Parts: sequence; C-alpha cells; structure tokens
Amino acid sequence: MNTQANQRWQLPEGMDELLPEQAFAVENLRRAIFDLHVGWGYQPVQPPMVEFLDSLLSTAGKDFDRHTFKVADPRSGRMLGIRADMTPQVARIDAHQLGGQGISRLFYMGTVVRAFSDSSDHSRSPIQLGAELFGHNGIASDTEIIRLMLATLGHAGLKNIHLDLGHVGIFRNLVERLELASTDQAALFDLLQRKAESDLASLAGSLGIGSRNQEILVELCTLNGDESVLERAEKLLGGYGDGMMQSIATLRSIGQALSPVSGKTTVHYDLAELRGYHYHSGVVFAAYLPDLGSEIARGGRYDGIGQEFGRSRPATGYSTDLKSLLRVIDTPVVSGIENAILAPDNPSLHLQATIEQLRASGEIVIVDLDTNQPQHFSRVLREQSGKWSVEKR
Repeated sequence: MNTQANQRWQLPEGMDELLPEQAFAVENLRRAIFDLHVGWGYQPVQPPMVEFLDSLLSTAGKDFDRHTFKVADPRSGRMLGIRADMTPQVARIDAHQLGGQGISRLFYMGTVVRAFSDSSDHSRSPIQLGAELFGHNGIASDTEIIRLMLATLGHAGLKNIHLDLGHVGIFRNLVERLELASTDQAALFDLLQRKAESDLASLAGSLGIGSRNQEILVELCTLNGDESVLERAEKLLGGYGDGMMQSIATLRSIGQALSPVSGKTTVHYDLAELRGYHYHSGVVFAAYLPDLGSEIARGGRYDGIGQEFGRSRPATGYSTDLKSLLRVIDTPVVSGIENAILAPDNPSLHLQATIEQLRASGEIVIVDLDTNQPQHFSRVLREQSGKWSVEKR
C-alpha cells in the first residue's frame, strides 16, 4: 500500500472545505446578508488575498502578526502576507483608494487564512464577514454598527443573543496613570482578560502598584452585569479624571440607544472586555449565544486607523465568520437541487431551447447522462405531441 498516496487527500489541520450541502448553505446565507448590508447603505469591497506585509500588519493588523502566513515575493523581493483579517485591508481602501472626506460605509466577505486558530472549532480558514463605518466619531456610528451586527445575526436565524459592551479607555486611562512598561501593561491586560483576580493582585503588588490602584484593577474583573455595573464603576473611578467618566457615559448612552431595538438581545456590560485592545480606541463589543463559550461576532471603535495609509480616519466596525454562523443555525441541510428538473439527453433543438428558457427563468435543469445513476430531481421534461413540458416525477 502506498502510504504517501493515501495521505494526499488530507488537508492541513484547521483547513476545511465545504461539500455541496454546506456550500449551498454558505452561499444562500452570503446572498441574504449581502442584500441586508446593501439595504443599510453599505458598499461591498473585495480586497486581495495577499498584500505586502507592512500593509497587512498596520496598526489594526498587529494583533494578527502571529496568525499571518509570511512569504517572500519573487518579483519585488518584499515580504508578503496572506491575510488573516480583512479590517486593515478595508481601512487601506478607505484611506488611500477611495479618499473621500465624508462618511464611508463598506462591507466585505471572503476567506482569511490563519497560521494559528483562537476559535473553539480550530478552523484556520474562516469566511470573514464584516462592515466598517469610516468618517464619523460618535456613539451614533457605534450604535449603527452594533445594530447592523445584531440584524445580521438575526437575519441568519440566531435568537437570544447576549451582547457584551466594554470600553478600552477605562483600562488604558488607568495604566497610563501607573506609568508602567509596555511588557507590564501587557501582563496586566492578559490577567484582566482572564479575570484572574488573585494573579492580578499578586502581579500588581510585585510591580509596586499602590493598594488603591491594586483594588481598582481587581475590581474591574467583577464589573460585569446590567446597567448597575456602570454606577459601581462611577463610584470606583470617580477621582480618575474626565476621560474615565466619559468612557462610562459612552457605554451608558450606547446601551440606552440600543434598548428600543434590541428585541431579545440581552445587553451586558463588561469592563474587562478588551479584545483588540492594541488598536481599539473606544467601545468594544461581542455577541454571544447561550451555551456557546466563544463569541459569534465582535467589533469596536478604532479611530485613527488610516493614519499609516496617509489619512487618519475615525472608524468603527464588526466582523463574524459565515462558517461559524452556519454551525449554530438550526436549519435542515439541503443540497439545493432537490427541486431540479430532469431532462433527457436528446439533441432536439426544441428540447435545447426549452432547457435554456427554463434555466433563464431560474430553474435547475439536469441532463440525464446515465439513467442508471441516482439523480436529485422532483420533476421531469417529457415530450407530448411535439411539445416539451415539465411534469411531476
């Protein structure tokens, strides 16, 4: 037995493919979500799969450095990256290619490839869907993006969504006052994300952070829940400057703006929610489902994103993975061709014209090349008195 030949069908770990049923489901969902975003005034863009590495790993892309496959370009000699996230690409398009001064609403769908996976399903080839709103700095654009994200999840058939709201300004303002080295900030950030209270207190003490600031860092781990969390935060951080209070006020305003349209969405505040901390500049958010450990969609504000491309722009956006959405949607798997029409393998010009007309009208017509093979169809084309007509199977 040729072992090498038997292994040629295998895919790298985390790289998956879609069989006909899954591909039909993805495409149907993609079309519906495409139309939804256009209806909100968002325009589609399609960035390339490969770009120069320094462009991909701009401010928004630094969090994806370890995830990015890197190769040398034989033509230019420069390093290239296979995109692990499309946000920096869309920021480049807005800042450099479009160059408008007003508000720009863009959305995208496409496969990204990652060297490592942080997701629970271990996929390294998500089909990323996202939307970005450039050129507006305020809670109105943050609220719009969150509403669009919730509408997308609802359009996909998801219910009982749990929305987490946080703000990176709270932690950022606090650590800036402490004047810590970047490595120490990163260590505190990691423990806060994991809500490791005892380890956080131990590290803060070893760094010489005063007892009051130690208390605040540990207390941030517990500041998650309903709107009463914001009241607790205001009391805890009352003497820490206007920037801190403005961050809390922003969260309250966004939560209140979402309440009339949130439907069955539960709004939850989490002041230790800091995903994308290195490039986000304001509110951050994530959508969860009951009994699902990881988020199903996420996003946030990242002002100044276009600066490295020659034009600084306020920005906010969200992203999700179409494959992940399909895994949690409770819908029957269908091939998409069960209602097809079976036509005989016949060179008749009249038959061929009939087949073309049916296909042009949106029908699926399969030519029966082998009557001994099973076919997916519910109707047939039959000739009667010189005319071809569609009949039940």
